[in-house]
Amino acid sequence: MQTQRFLVTGGSQGIGAAIVVEARAAGHQVVFTGRKNAEIGTVAKATGAHGITADVAIDADNARTVEACVSVMGGIDVLINNAGTGYNAEIGALDINAMRQLFGINVFGMVDLTNRVAPLMKAQGSGDIVNLASTSGTKGAKGGTAYSGSKWAVRGISQCWQAELRPHGIRVVCICPSEVQTNWMGKTGRNNPNKLYASDIAATIMAGLNMPRRVLWTELAVFANNPWKED
Repeated sequence: MQTQRFLVTGGSQGIGAAIVVEARAAGHQVVFTGRKNAEIGTVAKATGAHGITADVAIDADNARTVEACVSVMGGIDVLINNAGTGYNAEIGALDINAMRQLFGINVFGMVDLTNRVAPLMKAQGSGDIVNLASTSGTKGAKGGTAYSGSKWAVRGISQCWQAELRPHGIRVVCICPSEVQTNWMGKTGRNNPNKLYASDIAATIMAGLNMPRRVLWTELAVFANNPWKED
């Protein structure tokens, strides 16, 4: 793959940071966003990527992010919609405002940012958009109304964008990871060498981007091969 210009949301930790590391190691230009200045600074210093403090749920931040990409890199070739949050609650005890906030990040923020990036990609006649969904978006589960619902939405939206953008030479890929060892929803102590790492998802995404332009992965679920094995 020739040198590309990446925009990675939620790139200051977890899967997003792993993607920034992989992309920079491959020689690509990278702008990434995050909400915590200390984490942004750490990733930027380690990789040489350009970090921006921005929240995808805020329209003005998305506008500023795209402007920064044009200023720093001259445009965007690859958009990684990775930023996301979680919230679990059973129906009857669900905080609807918490669900609205979650959809603001996981769904509406993703849509708003991509709505600003798509015209740039159309104008250049090429591009890649990678949306991070989840295997939680392929099946219902107890307490999953908000989170699983948002990831079902990401999958459906990805299919709509594929129909709209393929004629413009733009690939839209939806990645559905299973459980990944990150500090997700404040959970720590999840280290298990047999479960997925953030770097595994990053490597999968980069492999898809490296496929010939005529090849499109429409959706890919990624599981650990044997997460139950005890070493």
